[in-house]
Amino acid sequence: MQRVRSRPDEKRRAILDVATVLFRETGYERATMAEISARVGGSKATLYGYFKSKEELFVAAMIEALGEQSQVMLDLLDPSVPQVDRVLRRFGEAYLDFIMRPDVLAVTRAAVAEGAHVEVGALLYERGPKRGWEAMRAYLADLREKGAIRAVDPSLAAGHLKGMLEAGIVEPMLFGAGPHIGRKQAVAGAVEAFLRAYGATD
Repeated sequence: MQRVRSRPDEKRRAILDVATVLFRETGYERATMAEISARVGGSKATLYGYFKSKEELFVAAMIEALGEQSQVMLDLLDPSVPQVDRVLRRFGEAYLDFIMRPDVLAVTRAAVAEGAHVEVGALLYERGPKRGWEAMRAYLADLREKGAIRAVDPSLAAGHLKGMLEAGIVEPMLFGAGPHIGRKQAVAGAVEAFLRAYGATD
């Protein structure tokens, strides 16, 4: 059954939608709570009742823009599936599909641009990329316990996989150029190299 949103939920959703658009248009520094309040309609007091600061609103807007789809991607990391290569390929393809989307690239650029604001950058990292790759670390730790991969540091292994998946794709796209390699080719190569390095040996 579809969840019916309450009025506070609808107001919060409206604030996040408006804030996301404004942050993309003007950047974090130039966006103001007054402008967001004016676009949403209502008083600044109401806005501050939902978000205590511009920093908090910026982080919430960026995370909200990515949240539901990123959770679907993380759900692919199922340790009960015995074919590790299949899980990693499905995850890799979903991950690259996700980060190559124009709206996700826009959020990533905004997050990188505002990372100079230490509190904002730290919050975005904690609630965004770190959360995702913590899920991968946990998945690899489970595989290690089962003997499906070598006895290695799962955090280090997750970082290596991330780097191999993104190589030749993320950097050029953040600069507005096309990827140097196709998505399926990138995933196949990354997973093959990863399992050669970390796969369990008989």
